[in-house]
Amino acid sequence: QVQLVESGGGLVQPGGSLRLSCAASRFTLDDYAIGWFRRAPGKEREGVACLGSSFDSTYYANSVKGRFTISRDNAKKTVYLQMNSLKPEDTGVYYCARSGMRLCPIPQETRWFGYWGQGTQVTVSS
Repeated sequence: QVQLVESGGGLVQPGGSLRLSCAASRFTLDDYAIGWFRRAPGKEREGVACLGSSFDSTYYANSVKGRFTISRDNAKKTVYLQMNSLKPEDTGVYYCARSGMRLCPIPQETRWFGYWGQGTQVTVSS
């Protein structure tokens, strides 16, 4: 059974940084595209960033471009989301998910991702 476990969320002030981790198990991490999604209060889940099986296949939502960076450590079987210059509108539950494909689906829609973690809360507030 594929498992994805997120960690690293918390409360941070505007302008601050957080690094989220997604620990993967029971599959070969670099065989699949991995995406980060978030669900803000009262909103639909939206794709934030995606990393394909080759490192030059990445996708970022316009709202996070230049501030967020997705990366992967195959030895640790972990995908990271480095979030800088955080804004209150970045608040939400962040999920990592595994696609059935090697390349990131564009747009990054939830229907292309069949396995999900439980989520980690990120709150950006002063």
